Amino acid sequence: MGITRSFFIALSNNRLLNSGAKKWGFQLGAAKVVAGTDIPNMMASVQELNDNGISATIDRLGEFVTSRKEAQQAATEIIETLQTISTAGTDAHLSVKLTQIGLDIDQQFCFENIHRIVKEADEHNIFVNLDMENYDRLQPTLDILHALRKEFDGVGTVIQAYLYRSEKDLEALKDVRLRLVKGAYQEHEEVAMQSIEDIDANFLKLIKLRLDQPAFTSIATHDHHIIDAAIAYADEQGIPSDRFEFQMLYGFRTDLLKKLSADYQVTSYVPFGEDWYGYFMRRLAERPQNLQLVIKGAVSKSS
Repeated sequence: MGITRSFFIALSNNRLLNSGAKKWGFQLGAAKVVAGTDIPNMMASVQELNDNGISATIDRLGEFVTSRKEAQQAATEIIETLQTISTAGTDAHLSVKLTQIGLDIDQQFCFENIHRIVKEADEHNIFVNLDMENYDRLQPTLDILHALRKEFDGVGTVIQAYLYRSEKDLEALKDVRLRLVKGAYQEHEEVAMQSIEDIDANFLKLIKLRLDQPAFTSIATHDHHIIDAAIAYADEQGIPSDRFEFQMLYGFRTDLLKKLSADYQVTSYVPFGEDWYGYFMRRLAERPQNLQLVIKGAVSKSS
C-alpha cells in the first residue's frame, strides 16, 4: 500500500504527464471525480448537488504554475468562477490553492492575487477557503491567511491531522472557519504521523477539540466510523448542528452525503478544470482502490 501511495504521489508531481493529460482529454476515469473542464459543466454538477440538499466548495484546478502571467490568469479565472456562483445564486463557496496563484514564485505576489480574489468574494458574500498543500507551504499559507484576516472575515483554511503541529495550529485558529482532513501528501516522519491508526486517532482527537471551539468546522472525511464518532460527540456535548458540516470529495460516497443531509449540513468538494491530472493522481494515492475508475474508464473508451 505504501509503495502504491508513493507511486501515485510521484505521478501527481510529474509535469510532463500533467501536460500530456491536457492533450489526452477527460480520460482514465477522471470524469467520475472531476466536475468537468469548464464552468458550464461544473455549474451543472453543482446544481445537481444543490437539488439534493448538498452545498459545494469549488476548486478551479491548476498546478505547476511557474510564471506571473499564469498566476494572474488563474486569479482572474477564479474570480470569474465566483462571479458565476454569485449570479446563479448557487449554494457554494471557493477553495483556492495558493501555488496556483503564485506562492512558489513570490509570497507577496501571491498575497496580492489572493487579496484580489478574497476582496471580490467579500463583495459577493462568498467564503474562500485556502487549501493546504504540502508541509513546505504550510507556514507561508498561514502567514497569508493571518494577513487576509486583518481585513476579511470570510476566509479560512485547512488543518491536516497527520501533522504533529496541527493541534497547536488548531488552537491558534480557534476563531477561524476551518476544514479538518487527514492529509493527502507524503510527508517525512519528522513532521507527520505515518501509520493509519495514529492518523485516524489524531483526526478524531482534533475533531473533538475543534467542536469545542466556537468557529464553524468542516469535517472532511468519507470514513463512516469517524463520522459516527463525531456525531456521537456532538450529541453528548450538546453542540448544535449548525456549528459544523460533513464534507466529502465530489464523486465519492454521494449516497452517504445525501443521507446525512437530512440532519446535518453537508458539502461536496467540487474540482474542475483542464488541470485535472495532479488532483486525480492524489485521489488514487489516498485510495488505491480507485484504480477501478481507471479500468472502467479505459474499458468504456475502448468499447
